[in-house]
Parts: sequence; C-alpha cells; structure tokens
Amino acid sequence: MGTLKTTNIQSISGSGTVTLGTSGETLALGSNVTVTGNGLVGITAADQWRLTANLTMAASATIISANWEQTDTDGFGNLGSAMSESSGIFTFPSTGIWLIRFNMWVSGCDSDYAVGYIYTTTNNSTYNQATACVASGTTTAQNNNAMTEFMFDVTNTSTHKVAFYQLREGSNAVIKADTADSTQTGATFIRLGDT
Repeated sequence: MGTLKTTNIQSISGSGTVTLGTSGETLALGSNVTVTGNGLVGITAADQWRLTANLTMAASATIISANWEQTDTDGFGNLGSAMSESSGIFTFPSTGIWLIRFNMWVSGCDSDYAVGYIYTTTNNSTYNQATACVASGTTTAQNNNAMTEFMFDVTNTSTHKVAFYQLREGSNAVIKADTADSTQTGATFIRLGDT
C-alpha cells in the first residue's frame, strides 16, 4: 500500500465538495488525526436555562413567562451561541435539529397532579403542545419531579420557537426554583446536527 502525503485537498475550482471514497467504503482516521472545519456534523451548540423564583401553578395551561435566566452557577458552561428568551418565548441561535428537555420540580400536588408542557411554533404565531410530563402527589407537602423532551427541526430561527407551559389540578401546586444554587426547574437545549 502506498502513502499519499499532502498539505491540502480541494476541488479543482478551489471550492465545492470533495468526496473521499464511494458508497459502501469506509474512511478510517488514525488515533492521532485531528479533524476541523465548519462542515463537520455534530453537537455545536448546547445551553441551559432555569427559573429563578417559585411559581404558583395555574388552573389552565399557561406559559411560564417570567423569571428565566441562563444557568450561571456551579461551573456551568454552554457550547456555541446561547439561546435568547423574551416573556417565556425562546429563540434558537441557529437552525438544525434541537433536543429540548424540560425538567420541573413541583411541591404540594395534594392528591392531584401538575403538568409541564413543551409548546412549539413553526410560524412565530400559533403554539401547539409538542409533549408533556406529569407530577402527581398524595399530600400537600410532597415534592415531585417530572421531565419531558422533544426533538425540534428548526428550519428558520425567526419562525421556529419554543415555550414552556404549566397547569395544575387542585390548589396547592408550586413549581420550585432557585437562582443562587442548583437548578430546580429548567430547560436544556442541545443542537444535535443539521437537518
């Protein structure tokens, strides 16, 4: 087997796509190879937000519109550009397939239940329920946790957005939150790759 040594590979025109191998073949890279470039597929953005103040839950599905912050304690780090938020509406920094995860800590469900929702829009107007999670309880003092996630194909950052909603049965359910210590209720956003 011969050895090809070069400092650069590009198409004849100096731009475009260079294809190595054909269908069914494998390109193997040794353990000392570093691959860089803007065209790589992989996780290029990840961010995390949380609620900073407790929220008494509503009797009907209602957006969580206030007291959001990007996580900023305990060594938090995000990857790539951050999400942006306004009145509970989250805007993505780039297109792609995004994994959205919502975690909710609820106190005081009584013998009823509390629901957290991920709502999405593809037209920057109409929001639809994409997924939901439920926390249920047996006593006023009981604490519960619920989590749900959704994979969202963001093809346009101006029209494809996400919000988090909540509702409770009963009368005592409260979503727990914290700004100075650990995240109690929050959302994680991970860009998995291109569409």
